[in-house]
Amino acid sequence: MPLTRLRRVPLALALLAAVLASACVPGTGAPDPAMPVAEPFSGGYPTYRDPASGITTILGTPDLGVGTFRVAFALSDRSGLVRAPGVEVQSYRVPRVGSEDGPVQTTTATFAAFPDGSRGLYSTALTFDRAGTWGIRVRVPRADGSLATVALRFPIAAHASAPSVGDAAPATKNRTARDVSSLKELSSGTTPTPALYEQTVAGAITARRPFVVVFASPAFCTTPLCGPQVEDLGAIAPAYAGRADFIHIDTYQHPELIRGDLEHAERSPFLKQWGLKTDEWTFVVGADGKIAARFEAYVPRAELEAALQRVIASR
Repeated sequence: MPLTRLRRVPLALALLAAVLASACVPGTGAPDPAMPVAEPFSGGYPTYRDPASGITTILGTPDLGVGTFRVAFALSDRSGLVRAPGVEVQSYRVPRVGSEDGPVQTTTATFAAFPDGSRGLYSTALTFDRAGTWGIRVRVPRADGSLATVALRFPIAAHASAPSVGDAAPATKNRTARDVSSLKELSSGTTPTPALYEQTVAGAITARRPFVVVFASPAFCTTPLCGPQVEDLGAIAPAYAGRADFIHIDTYQHPELIRGDLEHAERSPFLKQWGLKTDEWTFVVGADGKIAARFEAYVPRAELEAALQRVIASR
């Protein structure tokens, strides 16, 4: 069985245990939380199914800690992808079995479609003031004009695994075009963009210039919350020439050896260096070498460029 399949199961089981331990007490009036299910090809993104509404939710940002974080998720029902412009999200704490504390925060998560038109996700910012079990309730518009409420629960760590906003970016010495005979040794993409393989993360930090680094596999990141992040990066790079660097680090080492077959794939050691446990990540880093924005799962081009422009303007 491929390594990429084996690593999904412990996360799903851990989430299942957390939800079972914090199930609603009958009579509280709160909806029962959707149940996480094991999806071997989920890319590490927890999947929840709500039998009552028939809605499936995929949490694109399971790496959450104390602080303010982007929370992203995809919704689908029996008719397919839910594409309402916005959905209401309420967060709440689960301090002990059978209890809820909240709502702590109420926001609107906005929908963004992926370029291929077949996928999309909702995102919003939520603040978690303490570690422990938290949940969100999402009010989902239905075709008949009614609203369904889906509840999810997940762990909030004292510190997120990947670098958070304000943290120093790891000084990664990734390979560049100068180190290989072909860009296919650096990317699983069909036609890698040369501009994404000219600089190391360590070099960009030393140069004190803003940069964007994407960790993804163009060929093998095919889960519902993976999008054409590397292609987007290559498309926007020319507009920021001389003002920012753009770096792609493939999910897999030696991608030229695994084309079409992940059976013996080896994940890049740089994922561990950055604390990355899911399949697609993007970081915007300022000239000071600190993380200015972090995006787990696909980030639409407009949202990515807005973060980059803020960093460039702040120099």
